[in-house]
Amino acid sequence: MPTKTGTALPSTVLPSTVLPSYVRGAWWAPAGEGTPVRDASTGEVVTTVSTEGLDLGAALDYARTVGQRSLGELTFHQRALILKQLAQALTERKQELYDLSARTGATQTDSWIDIDGGIGVLFTYSSKGRRELPNSRVYVDGPVEQLSTDGSFLGRHIYTRLPGVAVQINAFNFPVWGSLEKLAPAFIAGVPTLVKPATPSGYLAEAMVRIMVESGLLPEGSLQLVSGPVPDLFEHLRLGDLVAFTGSASTAERLRAHDAVQTGGVLFTSETDSINASVLGPDAVEGTPEFDAYIRGLMTELTAKTGQKCTAIRRAIVPTGSVDAVVAALRDRIAAKVVIGDPRAEGVTMGPLVSTQQRDDVLAQVGRLVSAGGELVIGSTVPPNGTDPDGAFVEPMVLRFDDPGVEAVHELEAFGPVSSILPYDGVEQAADLVARGGGSLVTSVASHDATFVVDLTTRISAYNGRVLLLDRDDAKTSTGHGSPMPHLVHGGPGRAGGGEELGGIRAVLHHMRRTAIQGSPDMLTALTGVWHAGSSASAGGEHPFRKSLAELRVGDQLVSGYREVTLEDIETFAHFTGDEFYAHMDEDAAAANPFFPGRVAHGYLLVSWAAGLFVDAAPGPVLANSGLENLRFVTPVSPGDSIRVELTAKQITPRETEDYGEVRWDAVLRNQDDALVASYDVLTLVAKSRAA
Repeated sequence: MPTKTGTALPSTVLPSTVLPSYVRGAWWAPAGEGTPVRDASTGEVVTTVSTEGLDLGAALDYARTVGQRSLGELTFHQRALILKQLAQALTERKQELYDLSARTGATQTDSWIDIDGGIGVLFTYSSKGRRELPNSRVYVDGPVEQLSTDGSFLGRHIYTRLPGVAVQINAFNFPVWGSLEKLAPAFIAGVPTLVKPATPSGYLAEAMVRIMVESGLLPEGSLQLVSGPVPDLFEHLRLGDLVAFTGSASTAERLRAHDAVQTGGVLFTSETDSINASVLGPDAVEGTPEFDAYIRGLMTELTAKTGQKCTAIRRAIVPTGSVDAVVAALRDRIAAKVVIGDPRAEGVTMGPLVSTQQRDDVLAQVGRLVSAGGELVIGSTVPPNGTDPDGAFVEPMVLRFDDPGVEAVHELEAFGPVSSILPYDGVEQAADLVARGGGSLVTSVASHDATFVVDLTTRISAYNGRVLLLDRDDAKTSTGHGSPMPHLVHGGPGRAGGGEELGGIRAVLHHMRRTAIQGSPDMLTALTGVWHAGSSASAGGEHPFRKSLAELRVGDQLVSGYREVTLEDIETFAHFTGDEFYAHMDEDAAAANPFFPGRVAHGYLLVSWAAGLFVDAAPGPVLANSGLENLRFVTPVSPGDSIRVELTAKQITPRETEDYGEVRWDAVLRNQDDALVASYDVLTLVAKSRAA
């Protein structure tokens, strides 16, 4: 296949300089030169790495004290806004990162996945944090639990941030994305982060951290970087700290066994090597859109980041009758699309592995797979023609196994551009082969046969953190087999490590502790910032709708007068809206219904009247009604009954970048006997200050 070489661009990090760490609010470098790190394409020394003399314990203490204090002064929304600003700062200087990324062996596309993908995670978490979390420091989980008959003793679950430091141990393949996808949820939670990047690409992580530091946006102590080994790290960890590890399953197992994790209370999650699969459905024969999408996906996962992706397809599980067609189509596509060489050379689509050590490891694993019965049907273990012998270049390699049950193919991972094709007959065997991977980050299924897809997916989901269903309807819009999205869980069971590093707000809560709180309504209101029924309320005086966000307080309340419901009102509403359901219009039919005493008022009529009872009509701080949630109808209202409403300011959420915020009101409708008729939350947008 074609190859190209190129002239290396000057590095942002000068050769032979020691890569610094950023600890305790300052850049730090050891006296010695340390271990050299080389350009993946040319073998040129980019930098050296050492942590000799670094006081790691002091760095962790700095995070637990200074970092905790500075982040703790901010609300969820304030932290989320900083993430957006950090994303903008990185975007403005991302070309610096692209230039360095090429030295790791990454092509322009590879760098886009890592750099722009990482920046995108910050933007996404910033948006989700401000949209889905309160503008406070405590997150309330689930409904109130009534623990006493009179409502004076309640229970509630809350999340508060962990009191320690989030330690990242990252892999070499995504020095930017891998750091930012862990930083974002920890930062929003209010937990300071210490990043320990992998040595081969740590200089790119250092450049990323430098940009964020120089932006001046980081709260003091919220982010630190250790460039180099941390052999005694776990000796310094304690209850309240957590470690997020990305790397090999064997290293994860060793770290998980440490006393700090086993008995010391340190939380440990891992995302490790995963023998991911991709299944071609029996219906997806050559010439179908699903077959074409499958081949495109296989080649992408084989060559993107030179196959150095934890989510890459390692096992292509294909119907026995389609194996030859898959091999031929994949071979043709690789020949037409793949150009191997220095990523800085024009036209190159696949660069080298990150280091010559990684190259040797990959070739050794390929040798083991061949010895186990695999036939190399695409590619070669010989260095690609025209590439620098000092670089870490390899060709895309595909092995074919006639016996899909060979143990090695389900256990050995060549962490590079290597996949194996396995034949299957029937959905049961396909599911069994997926499961034999021992737990994966992702499996994809290419099929337009819903019966096959449903059967296979229900069999394999428990073995995967994510399942991508690929067919003609989503082939163009799908982000692909190997692309974790910050909205969804990234992780997987078993061999994949069991971690859930992404997953929207779930990942934020991973950095917090859920606690059951029992107490009086007043105490729970004070703790959560959310008004609880039975808590103190301030009724009378100025109408709550006349108060700006700055003046309004949780517990401000309006209690309306009564309004009688007549039969004429019910019939008028029925005819006007077209809702002539028999419970409102037919006395005998309504009485025969076990839920009604006879004809009753429409629930929506009562809600509409409630608005008329509590709304202040004149222009003022209340700008708009933005929604209604949790509506429940409890007691039917008959003609001749009366209703009143109690409206209480339940939660106040200012928006950091707007001149208004959201107020959630607790609305309760009661009848003339004080029985509960309906309850719901009213959402309004309220100005932060009164108009001049």
